[in-house]
Amino acid sequence: MEEKITIRSLTPQDKVPLATLANNKNIWDNLRDYVPFPYSEDDAAFFIELTEKEAPKQTFGIVYGDRLCGVVSLIVQKDVYQKSAEIGYWIGEPFWGKGIATKAVARIIRHGFETLRLHRIYTGVFEYNTASMRVLEKNGFQKEGIFKNAIFKNNQVYDEHRYSLLNKP
Repeated sequence: MEEKITIRSLTPQDKVPLATLANNKNIWDNLRDYVPFPYSEDDAAFFIELTEKEAPKQTFGIVYGDRLCGVVSLIVQKDVYQKSAEIGYWIGEPFWGKGIATKAVARIIRHGFETLRLHRIYTGVFEYNTASMRVLEKNGFQKEGIFKNAIFKNNQVYDEHRYSLLNKP
């Protein structure tokens, strides 16, 4: 029987599992540097507090069965980009390869288009993160281009693959 995959608001009870999952270099290697590494319980508590202040809600915990296994979010843009949002997500390493990210991304796309009334969702993916590219493509995202040498991570320069999905009314 397939485990149920849902997204829900993060709560203070998620502090320990969030810190445990996020304190992993294999996760951090695919995230922006503003996410701390090592990742502590204090970092998790701070992040959860930030998400509790969101109105409307844009950041969610990903739950596999009854276990927190990652985070998915939309960062709604401002000014002339107010109908666009950048999507971000990560899955804890023990949960890789189960199709969780694909389903979580589908759920937040629905939230973005139906609840937040977005017209466009986009993201950039580090060139070596082919699993994330597959998640996006399975959800209908189209590659818009490759930004050459746009990423500086772990003292290396990488290309960034840009993807987007448009709301088709």
